[in-house]
Amino acid sequence: MNLQLHSRVILVTGGASGIGEAIVQTLAAEKAIPCILGNDKENGKRLTEQLRSLRSEAYFFPLDLSDPEACEYTIHQVAAQLGRIDGIVNYAGINDDTRLAKGDHHRFLQSLKNNVGHYYSISRAALPALKRTGGSIVNIISKTAFTGQGNTSGYAAANGARSGLVAGFADEMKPCHIRVNGIVVAESLAPLGKRCTTPHEVANMTAFLLSPVSTAINRQSIFVDGGYVHLDRSIRQ
Repeated sequence: MNLQLHSRVILVTGGASGIGEAIVQTLAAEKAIPCILGNDKENGKRLTEQLRSLRSEAYFFPLDLSDPEACEYTIHQVAAQLGRIDGIVNYAGINDDTRLAKGDHHRFLQSLKNNVGHYYSISRAALPALKRTGGSIVNIISKTAFTGQGNTSGYAAANGARSGLVAGFADEMKPCHIRVNGIVVAESLAPLGKRCTTPHEVANMTAFLLSPVSTAINRQSIFVDGGYVHLDRSIRQ
């Protein structure tokens, strides 16, 4: 299937490693132009150089995603340099240990800022460019939004917010012909024993949702988790 992503400029927060890197590689294979946003300079430069050696166009824009002004400045840089923005993959975050027993109010709010704040800041800054292209947004969401996870209250709450933003953004942006969807992932980097969702399986769904061939899909959170949340309880054991 031709996903029709050729020359489309796609921003990927946290695209220098893990699932984000797999998404960037998949987009490059589809002849899109991935732009990695984040503070991992070593891996960001490594990945862009690797893709360029394969004659793929890719860019790395270093920034602190927790700084909304830096997000806005970087989006303006991307738009000025590349002339357009066709899609956003909001992925970056960290599963911290902010909890009730050993956390505090400041750490909880900081966890929200680190794990969901940039989902809003990047999307907001890119909105004018997305309106011109009728682009698409994909939020990557941890299964902790639905299953919870002990000792990570901040991270679980942030992922609940990521899920809520799918519906909130989609409703607001529908008149602008901008689609917004989410992908819920479970353990994709560590083995689950019988089944482990791979980063590239998540990346394939991400590319599909960014593509014009998926125009009928909007305001959905799709579980790409090997059945972890809803079906196969045995893989949790």
